[in-house]
Amino acid sequence: MMAMVVIPTYNERDNIGRLIPEILKQDPGIRILVVDDNSPDGTGPLLESMAAADPRIHLLHRSGKLGLGSAYREGFRYALEQGADYIVEMDADFSHDPTILPLFFRLMDEYDVVIGSRYLNGVSVVNWPIRRLILSYCASVYTRIVTGLQLHDCTSGFKCFRRAVLETIELGAVRSDGYSFQIEMNYRCMEHGFRLGEAPIIFIDRHAGSSKMSKRIVREAIFMVWKLKLGSLLRKLTGSAGGKS
Repeated sequence: MMAMVVIPTYNERDNIGRLIPEILKQDPGIRILVVDDNSPDGTGPLLESMAAADPRIHLLHRSGKLGLGSAYREGFRYALEQGADYIVEMDADFSHDPTILPLFFRLMDEYDVVIGSRYLNGVSVVNWPIRRLILSYCASVYTRIVTGLQLHDCTSGFKCFRRAVLETIELGAVRSDGYSFQIEMNYRCMEHGFRLGEAPIIFIDRHAGSSKMSKRIVREAIFMVWKLKLGSLLRKLTGSAGGKS
């Protein structure tokens, strides 16, 4: 088994140097790909030195902040080219616990996609303002109602894909970002008939008191769920809906 963990970074020098060893020690089959958006804090040079010292560490440099969704799309394509059996997405700031990775891999015997869920066993979030927590939780409920996704946490950014999933989904057609990217990927997996499962996690926000969420991201998520649902209905009406290949 070869798994590649894809981690987007922007100004994560203080975290990534400590996070990478913690990830690698979870399983000898793990490789890491860091997609860095030209961080001005020196994240890139640090990663270059780490990659030169360890062949399990890979690095993609990008010209600037091009969006989370595009970082994952590029990272997923790279992981497939490298022959990864499983592809994991996770954050660089320790909000996602690396020790959960072995559980993800065990659950891949049952599922095609495993999602680290903050809401599977109640609410497992630390350091979030109540407003953001309510917004996130309600976003998952709203998404379930509109799309039919049978997930407790529809917007989690900690998940593991079987390579066949990413080979089947047309990554170039996934244009959304932020919360919407997670929702769209989950929906496309469901639409193609893949098995989605959840693993309980404790999410610890390392940026207490601040949020990367903007009104634009929220609006995009609200409209994206309807776009996905209506697009699916249209494909069914025209007879072009597809399943797993």
